[in-house]
Amino acid sequence: MRLSHTRLIGALLIGTSLAAAPALAKDYPAELAGHAVLPAATFVPPPSDAPESLAVSGRFAEPAKGRNETVGSIKGTSFLSDKTAPRETGLSLPFKGQPVQGFSGIKTLANGNFIVLTDNGFGSKANSSDAMLMFHELKADWTAGKVDRVGTKFLHDPDRKLPFVIVNEHTPRRYLTGADLDIESIQPIGDSLWFGDEFGPYLVRTDLDGKVTGFFETRVDGKVVRSPDHYGMTTPAVPGAVTFEVRRSRGFEGMAAAVDGKLLYPLLEGPLWDAAAKTWEMKDGREYLRILEFDVARGAYTGRSWKYRLELNDNNIGDFNMIDAATGLIIERDNGEGDPATACNGPARPDCQNVPARFKRIYKIDLTQADAEGFVKKVGYIDLMRIADPKKLARTATRDGVFTFPFVTIEDVAIVDADHIIVANDNNLPYSSGRQIGRQDDNELILLRVPELLRAQ
Repeated sequence: MRLSHTRLIGALLIGTSLAAAPALAKDYPAELAGHAVLPAATFVPPPSDAPESLAVSGRFAEPAKGRNETVGSIKGTSFLSDKTAPRETGLSLPFKGQPVQGFSGIKTLANGNFIVLTDNGFGSKANSSDAMLMFHELKADWTAGKVDRVGTKFLHDPDRKLPFVIVNEHTPRRYLTGADLDIESIQPIGDSLWFGDEFGPYLVRTDLDGKVTGFFETRVDGKVVRSPDHYGMTTPAVPGAVTFEVRRSRGFEGMAAAVDGKLLYPLLEGPLWDAAAKTWEMKDGREYLRILEFDVARGAYTGRSWKYRLELNDNNIGDFNMIDAATGLIIERDNGEGDPATACNGPARPDCQNVPARFKRIYKIDLTQADAEGFVKKVGYIDLMRIADPKKLARTATRDGVFTFPFVTIEDVAIVDADHIIVANDNNLPYSSGRQIGRQDDNELILLRVPELLRAQ
């Protein structure tokens, strides 16, 4: 998920009271084992056969104001800024080239590198029609603290597998943009890549070059579910004439794959609409999310699903990857950014964080220990706001030997080995400033040693 100006402060308060719930998951330690950074201002040119219009990105960053062709003329400010005290990020739109940013989904490759994707673009359908959809192979140099981009592939649909009109409809290659899909999760299986999308929500399959080879609607309890951005939805002529089951930008944020590659587990970021109760799905006052099961060989949902209970209503999911056949890791986070020590004490100002980060966790869940109602067991968690750094590996300042990962959108987690996981942020270029006030966040990758969490039962 990339934050948009329509999803701001209302869901940011952390003081939500907890209703009666299962036993609390155990808090496990995390130790920093590596920290590598890809600078925010990292760009790639579009492919040589792409339309000329894609040589510049971000021209529609302010849809209400229309097109802006002047490179660097729109100042970036944090999505979470108070309108009366905008916090600038130091980067300005439009950009020459395509930004390598917005990592939302990661997987460890056999060679030790990582595959990541660049998601929607600049936050919505309306402002991302010149943002290309792409994925990258990255190599982390933990010793030097640097990230190398080994290669980049761009999603395209020359065989017209997508059943709707796209921005580059009448071009030979038909490159996809953030106005076509909002890809948020990635899983390589055999000779294919599978992407979870938020707009539909949909599942999209491509070959290893990024060419679309399959498109799949989402079914829950045997019925197709849609968001307001589904291709079949239209603007109503009268109020209340259209209904949908998935909230905007709450489609498939995370999507795990079974270790044998036979099944996918796409996870909705938000609860479904309960038409009977006239509210979003919840249990005992707590919202819950659906984990679905998809058969890769059949290209169809199995009908089986689980429920993931949020710790706090309005929290979001960042990513989901399996550890083994039974257990997986899920990022659950609030919508704040910045160390609480930099919080504004009083009215919002541009030199302090008006909505600081407080809840940034990675939970281990067990699908086989789900209860009778299908709620997965939360075995334990690590706190990304409290990472030990005894070896002083952090590339940024720590406080009393504690390293924090205070980004609003933390959207990448995957297993590296029996003791380590990798975590990365979506830096919302140029709209996030969580690490340092007044400076656009970089793409940060951290290697965490978490053996106790990975072995917990």
